[in-house]
Amino acid sequence: MQLRQYQQEAHDSIIESWDQFDKALLVLPTGTGKTIVFCKVSETMVSRGSKVLILAHRGELLEQARDKMQKSTGLGCSLEKAESSCLDDWFRITVGSVQTLMNPSRLAQFKRDHFDVIIVDEAHHALADSYQRIFDYFIKAKVLGVTATPDRGDMRELGNFFESLAYEYTLPQAIRDGFLVKMKALTVPLEIDLTAVAQQSGDFKASDVATALDPYLHQIVDEIIKTCSNRKTVVFLPLIATSEKMQSMLLAKGVSCAEINGNSKDRAEILEDFHNDKYKVLCNSMLLTEGWDEPSVDCIICLRPTKVRSLYCQMIGRGTRLYPGKENLLILDFLWHTDRHELCRPAHLIADDSFVSNKITEILAESGTELDLEDVAEQAAGDCIADREEALAKKLEEMRRKKAKLVDPVQFEMSVQSEDLAHYEPSFGWEMAPPSEDQKKYLEKAGIFPGDINNAGKASKIIDRLKKRSDLKLTTPKQIRFLEQRGFIHVGGWKFEDARRMTNRIAGNSWKIPAGINPKQYNPNK
Repeated sequence: MQLRQYQQEAHDSIIESWDQFDKALLVLPTGTGKTIVFCKVSETMVSRGSKVLILAHRGELLEQARDKMQKSTGLGCSLEKAESSCLDDWFRITVGSVQTLMNPSRLAQFKRDHFDVIIVDEAHHALADSYQRIFDYFIKAKVLGVTATPDRGDMRELGNFFESLAYEYTLPQAIRDGFLVKMKALTVPLEIDLTAVAQQSGDFKASDVATALDPYLHQIVDEIIKTCSNRKTVVFLPLIATSEKMQSMLLAKGVSCAEINGNSKDRAEILEDFHNDKYKVLCNSMLLTEGWDEPSVDCIICLRPTKVRSLYCQMIGRGTRLYPGKENLLILDFLWHTDRHELCRPAHLIADDSFVSNKITEILAESGTELDLEDVAEQAAGDCIADREEALAKKLEEMRRKKAKLVDPVQFEMSVQSEDLAHYEPSFGWEMAPPSEDQKKYLEKAGIFPGDINNAGKASKIIDRLKKRSDLKLTTPKQIRFLEQRGFIHVGGWKFEDARRMTNRIAGNSWKIPAGINPKQYNPNK
């Protein structure tokens, strides 16, 4: 199977990351081929003589991994689950059940160096004690965790175990590149009160959510009929009882609807019928968040509000895949009212910056119509520029008072308009450490004052940006500082040669701005 460009880049970055770190993380949005990537990584490691263990916590995920491995690489897999043991097979790849392998007596049957590589899809599971017990046993094995787009809180948590972010491909990138469908969001003017909902294990308590949701179900059903009649819809609900009630109400209104849960004996048949369009709506109580692919779904309704972005991304991800005739995915959002907890909204799928995400949510709520999320994000980013620049300008003024001879990092970030630098927060242990002496020397030589860069991760990101700018022949930090001190703006976007010529003109004019040049209006491209 020929990998897409980003999949090949991910594969190569993972292999390279393992040269330096034992535990690497891959971030790919749902629908962009996470399984294909780790299958190809497995193939590469097997070709080097390694034995690979792919861990999963559900039987469907184990079978899915085996199937994808066979189709994408031609390699077979042994099974470590219940009475099946990989010790009886000669395959170099094993798909293993966590519930089976976490048993100490089962682990004891293996030599501690039996596996060289362990792969975990849905990497947030890797933090559980059951997974950690397996990692601790096969202590020398390289580990790969795969997850959909997490937020900063998720990354900090994952960074307690994983040592490196080997590769990240974002949801907006995948949409722009044409590998996922465009997303539209519609905010329904129905305010659902969550103020009485308690927290449990870091998220909203499902039973309390169900109680809060119940008075609004009739109105929600009417909205589904009004808005989603021509769409194939999946509804996520907090409890099985709520899911079954929603199904009954939709059926009573004449909507072809099915309900599926962990106790459904005919799960495969229900999913097959939904695939064949026997039902327009499929209700479930969080059963379909992972391990299920139905690309034809083009409407998602999350009636299980959550603070966990990875969970929210999983739900929305059921509808982001491409499918013939499918133009976009519609996300139905509601005015969840809570004065104590932050919860995930459509804005969080494409914006990490809180200023921008809050503005997106505001625009969607005021519109009352279906809006393309990327278009709204672009508008919101523009609306937030003034606020962001004002905040950066205040900090820059403070830094200028220090009269550093070198370019201040904040000035550099502002000049090159780099949001990923300005809002960077370290996630992994090595990123949180102080900058190394080599990093400080490199930054100083490049013209950046390293004194206010307080972690190695930020230093690494700035160094990478400097190298990329050098390859693109853009202005150096010293050129930026010199010209901006003389009133020129947006110098970070100039070419090196344009800045050099202007500097020479100023120097030849007794270090004064040449006549006829207004620095605030000057554009080297005109």
